[in-house]
Amino acid sequence: MKPSLLQKCLAEFFGTFVLVLMGCGSAVLAGSHVGFLGISFAFGLSVVGMAYAIGHVSGCHINPAITISMWVTRKLPAADTLGYVVAQILGGIVGAAVLYFLASGKADYSLAANGLGANGLGDASPDHYSLATGLVAEFVFTCIFLVVVHGSTSKNNTTPIAGLGIGLTLTLIHIVGIPLTGVSVNPARSIGPALFVGGQALKDLWVFIVAPIAGGLLGGAIWKVVDSWKQRA
Repeated sequence: MKPSLLQKCLAEFFGTFVLVLMGCGSAVLAGSHVGFLGISFAFGLSVVGMAYAIGHVSGCHINPAITISMWVTRKLPAADTLGYVVAQILGGIVGAAVLYFLASGKADYSLAANGLGANGLGDASPDHYSLATGLVAEFVFTCIFLVVVHGSTSKNNTTPIAGLGIGLTLTLIHIVGIPLTGVSVNPARSIGPALFVGGQALKDLWVFIVAPIAGGLLGGAIWKVVDSWKQRA
């Protein structure tokens, strides 16, 4: 029996919750101990773990950019798309809320000073990169990510353990991109922390919604072209 839409949405909610709690949590709670490399692996390993936990239920998108790209490339029914995106955003918000609660258990924690792993540009960028850099980085990185996601999950792909490839690609993107924006490539991952942090994080939020979705659409288009060549060969 196939899972219902409710079951799929619950899976997407839980998966995104884990991604934000563990990924952003590694930055907020353990960043001084593990550094950028450790944070990168936290995001990647969150995806790997969830791929095996909920991939058979919902496909483990846990990212509106993936869901929208899957819909446009006709790999996801329109009826599921809205439910997935809403569940992902809610999961990101709840993940950020739990992280805020945990971080607040330290006496000297300050939301304004320590944040919740929100993405940023300019002065809010880890290494103070510009708006233009952030836009291009989020667009290009998400494009690359979606080519990997589409290729790894394609019915024409005989390579096993797709979840591992996707998770390691996300790790690689974070290794390169954390100094630029903190890395989003996922609107739900950005929305949750930004809602709690407010201020500049909310002002910059549009970048981390628009650029990943646009990059995801291009990634899907590139995959379709490459995949069509393979089918003709």
